[in-house]
Amino acid sequence: QVQLVETGGGLVQPGGSLRLSCAASGRTLSSYAMGWFRQGPEKEREFVAAMGWSGDTYYTDSVKGRFVISRDNAKNTVYLQMNSLKAEDTAVYYCTTAKASITIRTMDPSLVWGQGTQVTVSS
Repeated sequence: QVQLVETGGGLVQPGGSLRLSCAASGRTLSSYAMGWFRQGPEKEREFVAAMGWSGDTYYTDSVKGRFVISRDNAKNTVYLQMNSLKAEDTAVYYCTTAKASITIRTMDPSLVWGQGTQVTVSS
Protein backbone atom coordinates (compact mmCIF):
# COMPACT_ATOMS: atom_id res chain seq x y z
CA GLN A 1 0.00 0.00 0.00
CA VAL A 2 1.45 3.33 -1.05
CA GLN A 3 1.80 6.06 1.56
CA LEU A 4 2.11 9.73 0.66
CA VAL A 5 3.37 12.54 2.89
CA GLU A 6 2.99 16.16 1.80
CA THR A 7 5.13 18.93 3.26
CA GLY A 8 6.03 22.52 2.46
CA GLY A 9 2.82 24.37 3.13
CA GLY A 10 2.61 27.56 5.13
CA LEU A 11 1.58 31.18 5.21
CA VAL A 12 2.76 33.35 2.32
CA GLN A 13 1.91 36.83 1.10
CA PRO A 14 0.17 37.37 -2.24
CA GLY A 15 2.72 37.23 -5.02
CA GLY A 16 4.99 34.94 -3.04
CA SER A 17 6.15 31.40 -3.72
CA LEU A 18 6.09 28.01 -2.04
CA ARG A 19 7.31 24.57 -3.02
CA LEU A 20 5.32 21.59 -1.88
CA SER A 21 6.85 18.13 -1.66
CA CYS A 22 5.20 14.73 -1.64
CA ALA A 23 7.30 11.77 -0.57
CA ALA A 24 6.05 8.31 -1.40
CA SER A 25 6.76 4.97 0.20
CA GLY A 26 5.56 1.55 -0.82
CA ARG A 27 5.63 2.39 -4.51
CA THR A 28 8.34 3.34 -7.02
CA LEU A 29 7.02 6.56 -8.52
CA SER A 30 9.06 6.39 -11.71
CA SER A 31 6.46 4.04 -13.22
CA TYR A 32 3.42 5.98 -12.06
CA ALA A 33 1.66 9.23 -12.70
CA MET A 34 1.56 11.77 -9.89
CA GLY A 35 -0.78 14.63 -9.19
CA TRP A 36 -1.81 17.44 -6.91
CA PHE A 37 -5.29 18.47 -5.83
CA ARG A 38 -6.50 21.13 -3.46
CA GLN A 39 -9.54 21.79 -1.32
CA GLY A 40 -10.31 25.34 -0.28
CA PRO A 41 -12.58 26.36 2.60
CA GLU A 42 -16.10 25.10 1.96
CA LYS A 43 -15.13 23.96 -1.54
CA GLU A 44 -14.94 20.65 -3.37
CA ARG A 45 -11.55 19.04 -3.88
CA GLU A 46 -10.24 20.09 -7.30
CA PHE A 47 -7.51 19.00 -9.67
CA VAL A 48 -4.42 21.21 -9.81
CA ALA A 49 -1.67 19.44 -11.73
CA ALA A 50 -0.51 16.02 -12.87
CA MET A 51 2.54 14.43 -14.43
CA GLY A 52 2.46 11.16 -16.30
CA TRP A 53 5.14 8.53 -15.85
CA SER A 54 6.74 9.69 -19.11
CA GLY A 55 6.88 13.32 -18.01
CA ASP A 56 3.80 14.77 -19.71
CA THR A 57 2.20 17.48 -17.60
CA TYR A 58 -1.32 18.81 -17.11
CA TYR A 59 -2.58 21.86 -15.23
CA THR A 60 -5.90 23.36 -14.39
CA ASP A 61 -6.35 26.68 -16.17
CA SER A 62 -6.19 28.82 -13.04
CA VAL A 63 -2.59 27.77 -12.26
CA LYS A 64 -1.09 27.58 -15.76
CA GLY A 65 2.01 29.74 -15.99
CA ARG A 66 2.28 29.96 -12.19
CA PHE A 67 2.61 26.37 -10.92
CA VAL A 68 5.07 23.72 -12.04
CA ILE A 69 4.88 20.02 -11.20
CA SER A 70 8.11 18.03 -11.21
CA ARG A 71 9.48 14.80 -9.84
CA ASP A 72 12.72 13.35 -8.53
CA ASN A 73 12.55 9.62 -9.13
CA ALA A 74 15.73 9.02 -7.15
CA LYS A 75 14.04 10.52 -4.08
CA ASN A 76 10.62 9.05 -4.92
CA THR A 77 9.24 12.54 -4.50
CA VAL A 78 7.01 14.86 -6.51
CA TYR A 79 7.02 18.62 -6.16
CA LEU A 80 4.67 21.51 -6.84
CA GLN A 81 6.42 24.84 -7.30
CA MET A 82 3.85 27.58 -6.77
CA ASN A 83 4.67 31.12 -7.87
CA SER A 84 2.70 34.37 -7.98
CA LEU A 85 0.38 33.01 -5.33
CA LYS A 86 -3.07 34.51 -4.94
CA ALA A 87 -5.57 34.50 -2.08
CA GLU A 88 -7.72 32.08 -4.07
CA ASP A 89 -4.88 29.53 -3.96
CA THR A 90 -5.52 29.13 -0.23
CA ALA A 91 -6.38 25.48 0.36
CA VAL A 92 -5.20 22.17 1.72
CA TYR A 93 -3.07 20.58 -0.98
CA TYR A 94 -3.05 16.82 -1.47
CA CYS A 95 -0.92 14.60 -3.64
CA THR A 96 -1.92 11.33 -5.22
CA THR A 97 -0.60 8.67 -7.55
CA ALA A 98 -2.01 6.31 -10.14
CA LYS A 99 -0.86 4.15 -13.00
CA ALA A 100 -2.21 6.60 -15.59
CA SER A 101 -2.57 10.37 -15.48
CA ILE A 102 -6.18 10.16 -16.73
CA THR A 103 -7.06 8.38 -13.49
CA ILE A 104 -5.75 11.39 -11.61
CA ARG A 105 -7.24 14.03 -13.87
CA THR A 106 -10.70 12.51 -13.52
CA MET A 107 -10.27 12.10 -9.73
CA ASP A 108 -11.10 8.42 -9.88
CA PRO A 109 -12.53 7.09 -6.57
CA SER A 110 -9.64 4.62 -6.36
CA LEU A 111 -7.08 7.37 -5.74
CA VAL A 112 -5.01 7.23 -2.57
CA TRP A 113 -4.38 10.47 -0.73
CA GLY A 114 -1.82 11.91 1.64
CA GLN A 115 -2.84 13.86 4.73
CA GLY A 116 -2.50 17.20 2.97
CA THR A 117 -0.56 20.38 3.67
CA GLN A 118 -2.18 23.76 4.33
CA VAL A 119 -1.30 26.69 2.09
CA THR A 120 -2.57 30.10 3.17
CA VAL A 121 -2.06 33.14 0.97
CA SER A 122 -2.73 36.30 2.91
CA SER A 123 -1.23 39.69 3.68
